Amino acid sequence: MEEDTQNGGIPDGLERQREQIRLIIYQIRRLMQAGYQYTKELNKNYQVSAPQLNCLLSLYEKGPLPPSRIARQVMLKSSTLTGVIDRLEVKGLVKRTRSSQDRRVITIELTEAGRVLARNAPPPIQQKIVDGLKRLSSRQLDEIIHNMGILTHMLDVGTLEEEHHEDPHLPI
Repeated sequence: MEEDTQNGGIPDGLERQREQIRLIIYQIRRLMQAGYQYTKELNKNYQVSAPQLNCLLSLYEKGPLPPSRIARQVMLKSSTLTGVIDRLEVKGLVKRTRSSQDRRVITIELTEAGRVLARNAPPPIQQKIVDGLKRLSSRQLDEIIHNMGILTHMLDVGTLEEEHHEDPHLPI
């Protein structure tokens, strides 16, 4: 039995799969490029990175927080957040305060300059995604959750140290 072929003897099904994979990779690159462009604009216009802005916005919305709570809010590991807070502190946008009752307890709070920046900065890039996702049907959202889960599973993306989400859609 003969297979339908094109492109120099490559079976049609294989050629279709190659094109589908190429399109998926292209879309992933576009997502990464959008994130890169957003970060570049933030650095240029506000002299902060996306994680730094997310930290500022979390503190602006929630008030002073311990680093572990900020890490959960902005979905960063605590060890990564420490560097973010260090850089924000050097820029005069946040300050660390110790509890008078227990000196081991540290809280991070915005300075006046941090409040001004948080109030005037653009929304985080994920806000565009959130706004777009709100316009989709529940079925479309379930499809995206399922398919993103497959992709992240392929990359063996680990969970955040403080927050573990079990995803029932991931293949096991």
